[in-house]
Amino acid sequence: MHQRIHTGDLPYACVECNKSFKRSGQLKLHQHIHTGERPYSCGKCNKSFIEKGSLKKHQRVHDGERPYSCDVCDKSFKERRLLKSHLLIHSEERCYTCGLCSKSFRQPQALKAHQRTHTEGRPYTCDVCNKQFKWRQILQSHLLIHSEERHYTCGVCSKSFIQVAHLKVHQRTHTGARPYTCDMCNKSFTQKFALKKHVLLHCNQHL
Repeated sequence: MHQRIHTGDLPYACVECNKSFKRSGQLKLHQHIHTGERPYSCGKCNKSFIEKGSLKKHQRVHDGERPYSCDVCDKSFKERRLLKSHLLIHSEERCYTCGLCSKSFRQPQALKAHQRTHTEGRPYTCDVCNKQFKWRQILQSHLLIHSEERHYTCGVCSKSFIQVAHLKVHQRTHTGARPYTCDMCNKSFTQKFALKKHVLLHCNQHL
């Protein structure tokens, strides 16, 4: 049996798809794909799996186990692939390069997101008004506009808002906070767009 690992022999063949395996146990496990059998069930939510390893991975959702730890910052993860992706943060290696501007990234997802800045690609579409967005997060935020639900409530006056960003802006009317300051005259504003408008007017007056 051990020699088959080195010789490449695959004596156990599936009669359904002709895929071959080195061990009978591997074939038996593979056949569950064709039969639909899921012999490994979670005792907490009854979700079932084809492989025992998949069940074990799933159970971490319930018990909070994070067996894969980063040696650099001690952050831990439920899956090895998540740790592998995280480790790129600590690496200076940037393997994924944009073909248009040569900017490089550590992760393929970051490169994919960056490439949309060069195109008009807007893959995320609102089902209500068909408006399109480059980022999923912006679409999710936009969808709140079509909702009547106002989850974010001011603790001072009980006024409620659809988006948390709107609540934060409103709260400045109670606190007097003006986080956006003009570099030319030091005038401050509660909202970023108000600062931008002011800067344009200020610059035009001094041209």
